[in-house]
Amino acid sequence: MTNSEVRGDVRPPDVEGDERTTLLAFLRYLREAVVAKTYGAPEEALRRPGVASGTSVLGLLKHLTEVERGWFAWAYAGEDIALAEDDALTPQDTADSLVAAYRAAAAHSDAIVVTCDDLNRPGARSLRETAPPSMRWILVHMIEETARHAGHADILRERIDGAVGR
Repeated sequence: MTNSEVRGDVRPPDVEGDERTTLLAFLRYLREAVVAKTYGAPEEALRRPGVASGTSVLGLLKHLTEVERGWFAWAYAGEDIALAEDDALTPQDTADSLVAAYRAAAAHSDAIVVTCDDLNRPGARSLRETAPPSMRWILVHMIEETARHAGHADILRERIDGAVGR
């Protein structure tokens, strides 16, 4: 089954829960909003930069995968994983492979969040020249990062074929 045949739930979160549950619900919602921008468009169009900076829908997806891996696995959990030097698309990158990689990274990130018993506890290290941030900071940052790029993906997709909305 291809990513164009399977759509995640892209409705806004309707959550009555604790802080962790609420933050994760919004992050998951935004992740699926980004993935939804890959459905139904030609692969070549998703790869093609839609603005002068070179940004494409698939490039955003690859970038967000590395950001998930970087903040949750490498920085917070301290996992010894190799992070990509850059997130440029390769000929091997397809919409299906990038969606699968993003979903795998997100599932791993979620597992790290769920095992964190104190959102105030700092992680093992930081991706910035700062002290390691707390899980709360990482969750809020990832919501901000993903929302910003979801907006970029909205505009890029509209430029491809006029598709708007979630």
